[in-house]
Formats: sequence, C-alpha cells, structure tokens
Amino acid sequence: SDKALLQLDGIPLIERLLQRVSGLGEEVLITTNRPQDYQYLGLRMASDPEPGAGALHGLHTALKAARGQTVLVLACDMPFVSRPLLEHMLQLAEAADLVVPRRGGEYEPLHAVYSKVCLPALEAALQQGERRMISFFPSLNLHTVEQEEIDRLDPEGLSFFNVNTPEDLRKAERILAQKHSQTSR
Repeated sequence: SDKALLQLDGIPLIERLLQRVSGLGEEVLITTNRPQDYQYLGLRMASDPEPGAGALHGLHTALKAARGQTVLVLACDMPFVSRPLLEHMLQLAEAADLVVPRRGGEYEPLHAVYSKVCLPALEAALQQGERRMISFFPSLNLHTVEQEEIDRLDPEGLSFFNVNTPEDLRKAERILAQKHSQTSR
C-alpha cells in the first residue's frame, strides 16, 4: 500500500509530515505517480516521467518541478522529523549546494536540502546509469550535518525513524502514545 496514506493515530503520514514542515518554505510540492490520491491536499504535484525508476529519478523530478532555488526533500514516511533540525539545515543551505545529515557514517539523502545547482551533477549521474542517491554528491559543495549537530537539534533521535513495515507503524503508534502521555502530565 502507499505508505504516505497509512494512518498514524488517525492521520495519514503525509499529513503529519505536512504539519511538521508547515511554513518552512514558500511552496509545498509532492512528487507522486498517483496524483489522484493526493488531490484532496490541494497542493501542487509532480510525477516522474519514468514511474518506478527509483529515488534518484524522483529527486530529479522534484528539483526540476520546484519553483524555488532551495528544495527541502523529505520522504513521506518520516512522521517525527525535527523542526529545529530542518530549520538549521535550511539556514546552512545558504552556503552550500547540498545539506545532508549523516548518521552512523551513512548519508540521509531523503532528509536533505538541495539547491537547483545540483541539477547538472544529478543529470550527469542519471545519464551514467547511476541509481544511488549519493552518487553525485562528490561533485557538489556539500555540507554534512554530523551526528553531534543532529543530537543537539533532535534530542529524541526520531527524525530519521521511517515507517517501512507494519511493525514500524506499530512502533510509531507506541512512540506517539508515549509522547501524548508525557505532554498530558
């Protein structure tokens, strides 16, 4: 099923994410190959010219379709992104082509800020048949947000939790229930 429409405490994951990023930019753009499923959100959408071609193609679609020069890219299945971390990344983007967190030595390219300056390097990677999201990073002015910064701005460590399985969804429900019980004390 479409993860973005899975309900977490009665709210689709996509709507949870939209609530968390509300006001961070001038435009919200959803990349999807099923625009009819998201029509109710009343947001601009873009579809991949080659549906199912992978995340790198999806990133290309997003960067091409975005109206602004700076694009915050988030996967729809991350219900607990940290607003302070996102705000920090957007500030850093003023001096970089790409701002991407790195946890445990691994980049998080679907929780990153890209400049449209990235497009030529991204297009070259696609033309070379690359499929890895990080394949074009070495040719860019990259700012890496390291674990120490992430921990300071996301002390709960939940920004990168994503819902990929029914068990992940159950875990997200438990996390949310725990958060609700802490705030009601």
